[in-house]
Amino acid sequence: MTTAHAPAHPQGLRVVHVPARTPYARKLHGPDFHILNETPLPTGEVIPAAVNAAWLLDHTPLTWLDVLHLHHIDAEDPATLERLLDACTTAGVRVVFTAHDTTPMHGAPADFAARLRLLLAANVHWICLTDTSRSALTDLLGAPPPATVIPHGYVAPPEKLLRREREQGSGSARFLMYGAARHSRDQISPVINWSLGTPDPGATLQLLLRAFSPADFTNESRTPLLLETARQDPRIRLTMRPYPTDDDVINAGLASDVILLPYLWGSHSGQLEFAFDLNLLPVCSRTGHFSEQHRQHQGLAPEPEWFDWSTGHPNLYGERFLTAVENATARLTAAPRHLDPAFLDYRVQEHKTILTAYAQVYGGDR
Repeated sequence: MTTAHAPAHPQGLRVVHVPARTPYARKLHGPDFHILNETPLPTGEVIPAAVNAAWLLDHTPLTWLDVLHLHHIDAEDPATLERLLDACTTAGVRVVFTAHDTTPMHGAPADFAARLRLLLAANVHWICLTDTSRSALTDLLGAPPPATVIPHGYVAPPEKLLRREREQGSGSARFLMYGAARHSRDQISPVINWSLGTPDPGATLQLLLRAFSPADFTNESRTPLLLETARQDPRIRLTMRPYPTDDDVINAGLASDVILLPYLWGSHSGQLEFAFDLNLLPVCSRTGHFSEQHRQHQGLAPEPEWFDWSTGHPNLYGERFLTAVENATARLTAAPRHLDPAFLDYRVQEHKTILTAYAQVYGGDR
């Protein structure tokens, strides 16, 4: 174990995010607090963007940070997580947890609930992204978590979209799907249905993929089928990145009109917020708290093209998805989409409100 001491940093509370790779975490900085991830300790070691509980325990005492912000804890060993919470208590570190999910992305529901109860018992400070997610967690835990509701906010920074505009197409609909392969999000049936069910020879589907790992090619994996389908249709364009950057994703969005969000289950969606940022038309399954994410914008974001995979026989999923794709294509024909300067101005003001709320949660009674 190495002993770390407080490095010199800008004024304000020092925050470590577990992890800090997503736009959601990286944007949480302001005059009252700043992010330590990817900055060096006096030992010369750099705090990883994707730091975990074990790394932090190897760098106790945790006197070099003020706030530990937990995001996704599915992969953390419960005993290690409990030791980290104890180390934070010893060092006077305030612990904040954002409940991105009300159902597990990985692992068994019982294990997910056990981790949440561990946080509840440790008196950490919770953040929920929607009112309905706070209600769902209350039902799951049997008691209301001490939560502040703070919305997700933007994914594409508004300043990065200034003087940008969607690339002009040929008049045919341009579709985008991106992100890592997850059990909660179907990729293969939407791609096959799009390919066989979209007759327009000028339509395109861009797949922006994160680099594959051996785990993506198990005997149960359908990744090879996805790649084979893409090779059979020249309208499908594959782009691979080690880990897509913000610019990679924004550029892909500006070259598209529709984003496909075929979630089998989920709680909140950063990709849905990204669609609102770029005024992309989302073709999105109605699950989790997605509808409330849309309602939070008070009619400023157009209604997604919803399809319902939460009820009914699973053999109807393809039918519902392809109907939504057809409806989205018709909506594009009626009204081509451009970036919405008024919505971007709204995002700027929303972000200021979000940072004020986080300053209160992070600071507490300091």
